[in-house]
Amino acid sequence: MPGSGSKPKPIALTMGDPAGIGPDITLAMWKQRNDRQLPPLFAVSCPALLDERASALGIDVNISKIRAPHEALACGDHLPVMTLENPVGAIAGAPDPANSPAVIESIERAVALTAGEEAAAVVTCPIAKEQLYSAGFAFAGHTEFLAELAERHFGSCRRPVMMLAGPRLRAVPVTIHIPLRDVPDVLSEEAIVETVTIVVDDLRTRFGIDRPRIAVAGLNPHAGEKGALGQEDADIVAPAVSRLKSGGVNAVGPLPADTMFHEAARSQYDAAICMYHDQALIPAKALDFDQTVNTTLGLPFVRTSPDHGTAFDIAGTGKARADSLIAAIEMAAMMIASPRLKADPE
Repeated sequence: MPGSGSKPKPIALTMGDPAGIGPDITLAMWKQRNDRQLPPLFAVSCPALLDERASALGIDVNISKIRAPHEALACGDHLPVMTLENPVGAIAGAPDPANSPAVIESIERAVALTAGEEAAAVVTCPIAKEQLYSAGFAFAGHTEFLAELAERHFGSCRRPVMMLAGPRLRAVPVTIHIPLRDVPDVLSEEAIVETVTIVVDDLRTRFGIDRPRIAVAGLNPHAGEKGALGQEDADIVAPAVSRLKSGGVNAVGPLPADTMFHEAARSQYDAAICMYHDQALIPAKALDFDQTVNTTLGLPFVRTSPDHGTAFDIAGTGKARADSLIAAIEMAAMMIASPRLKADPE
């Protein structure tokens, strides 16, 4: 597993959309790295882009170009950058589809370096999918693209699972980037069981939780109210929870989602399994927007990301905060350092 050897390996940080706040938070993070005691890392990006954005923001950051990840360990105060082959020409706040090949390349190279055990983990800056479609990007989001890259480099991959993890809540959606009207048709007992199984495995191996407590939300208001508000909870969610319990998982549900996220309820579980995207992401971001991390479970490598988007409206203004990126880097470091992950690699 990357990062498990005796020599330290740096974390690979992707560029994200160059017109967004990815460059801003990368630079801001680098200025705070010593105070936060961040692990070694390097950016897979465009040095000129970072230089230009640093000048625009008035941030004093020196950049060193590197050819291999291990060179990042000898860069001192300089931000190590592995230069992209595709050109980048970005104006802050003005997304340009012409940058799509470079955005995709950054992600692909970060994963390849991690798969080759040259990097310890992947931390991704935000992308704008609509800008990538012109370059042939055929995925609903980062999560789905990373699963395809895992297949490419490792030959197999479990179902990718998105988890929003913050100081007060870990929330996981079973269905992710699909329209809300499609959720009842896509949701299945098997998908719930598979999602929870992956969550439990990764909470144990990567987060050090011996017997994770899992709370499973219902799909409908009041968890269907015994069929009065929909049959999915009785026909799909409840049987899935029964199967999980029979398999030894400490799970409860289906629970009404409107009462799952207050303080007393959260103290009763280690992760909340939600039926659709916003059911999970709204409480996670409402509770700890700046400290919540998006991490993809079920991959054969560690990947984390800030929980926010590209924020084109504030790119280049100095208003972007690096808190979530720093939290993502810290979580990646914690996950790759897990003794159980080293003893029981995937």
